[in-house]
Amino acid sequence: MHDTTELPELADSTLGRPRMSTADRSRWMALVVLCTGMLMIVLDATIVNVALPSIQSDLGFSATGLAWVVNAYLIAFGGLLLFAGRLGDLAGRRNVFLAGLALFTVASMVCGLAQSQEMLIGARFAQGIGGALTSAVILGVIVTLFPEPRDMAKAIGVYAFVASAGGAVGLLAGGILTQAINWHWIFFVNLPIGIGAVLLATRLLQSERGLGLGAGADVVGAVLITASLMLSVYTIVGEAAASGWSAPRTVLFGVIGVLLFVAFLVRQATHARPLLPLGIFRSRNLSGANVVQMLMVAGLFGMFFLGSLYLQRVLHYDALHIGLAFLPVALIIGALSIDVSARLSTRFGARNVLLVGLTSMLGGLAVFAIAPVDAEYVPHILPGMVLLGMGGGLSFPALMTLAMSSATADDAGLASGLVNTTAQVGGSLGLAILATLSTARTQQLLDGGAAQEVALTDGFHLAFVIGAGLLLVAIGIAATVLRSQCAEQSADRLPSDELLPECAS
Repeated sequence: MHDTTELPELADSTLGRPRMSTADRSRWMALVVLCTGMLMIVLDATIVNVALPSIQSDLGFSATGLAWVVNAYLIAFGGLLLFAGRLGDLAGRRNVFLAGLALFTVASMVCGLAQSQEMLIGARFAQGIGGALTSAVILGVIVTLFPEPRDMAKAIGVYAFVASAGGAVGLLAGGILTQAINWHWIFFVNLPIGIGAVLLATRLLQSERGLGLGAGADVVGAVLITASLMLSVYTIVGEAAASGWSAPRTVLFGVIGVLLFVAFLVRQATHARPLLPLGIFRSRNLSGANVVQMLMVAGLFGMFFLGSLYLQRVLHYDALHIGLAFLPVALIIGALSIDVSARLSTRFGARNVLLVGLTSMLGGLAVFAIAPVDAEYVPHILPGMVLLGMGGGLSFPALMTLAMSSATADDAGLASGLVNTTAQVGGSLGLAILATLSTARTQQLLDGGAAQEVALTDGFHLAFVIGAGLLLVAIGIAATVLRSQCAEQSADRLPSDELLPECAS
């Protein structure tokens, strides 16, 4: 006789579907908590942009001073991501995640209470630190929670949806909150989310000791990389945006940032316990995926920012309508990234799915690059939004899966921090370059007597074309450098290593 005792993973007799064990349920609930923290950070990064005019009029910011409401956050966030990721490996990713959430939540409250320029900018800098600590370790926690490739792909798909679609949701939420109440509430809304996430994380995320600070507490290396990244981000979003790329201060700060980074690499190559073991870059997928991500985000971040300006200054959309215009991007990314992208990656390989997604995004930028001055939403704008949403829903999960495919339990936080760092640097660099070239083109046409809306549209078109060019380069690198997870594992594994399940055949 056969044993008829029902195991947890066997089909439910009433639903005909596999039952989810308590351990699996806890893992997926933990993923929800992680993504809640990420959503709060992504929303905050975009929601502030919508409220900037209200902040300026209320606190009396000059045009130059107003930029520091954004720059203070970006400098702290971009500068600390890599160090925060490695700190998660050493001190425990759960501990770093909780510390980041707590700091971000408290800093959000201070931002909402701010009655002076100095108070708001200081709190935004603290928000950036909390955001870096929180987001840098999330992917590392995910790959340790979901070691099985299919589950990992699904979990990364959910994370990618939150990370990529949250920006479009932030535009909509920012318009609603700013118009319905006031700008203070774009920060106060983080309080219940942050407090709830901290309480749930303490229950659902397992405590881990980490490697210990003595296993890689390279203090000098941490100072070098943090100073290098902070100075580089400051050069891009501060000096270059205000004074131009050829200004003496821009060049000076840029050179110092590069020298600090070179000093960091030299120390990592010679130090017994480096903060960033350079051997991690032997993985073609990790190295290639980060380069692809930098190019992709550089093109897209500039597009979303300048696309919003195009809708506002040329088509005369208000904040709420801009959010609604970008809503299809968020909806399509959600529909594809949560499950469809994972299934396609399992069936056809993450690299192939990434290539299709990048091509779709390239098409979306091409649509924006030919949108006329008197564009109507459905025939001229919506097709580009659909293509961008399809591309994001396919590309982001596949790219993150490839970037994290060779990460181990000991360096998952580092790999996660690296992924976030390249995205942040790519976004800042892309925005600065595309905005500078777009503004220069517009000014050139205005000086030649062109109408303002015509000049603005032509400047935006140039930025979209350059963004498409960056995506074209990303496609070339993805096609030639990246390879399937099976090929990556086969090249790097030892004879005693086990193959991934889908590679075993």
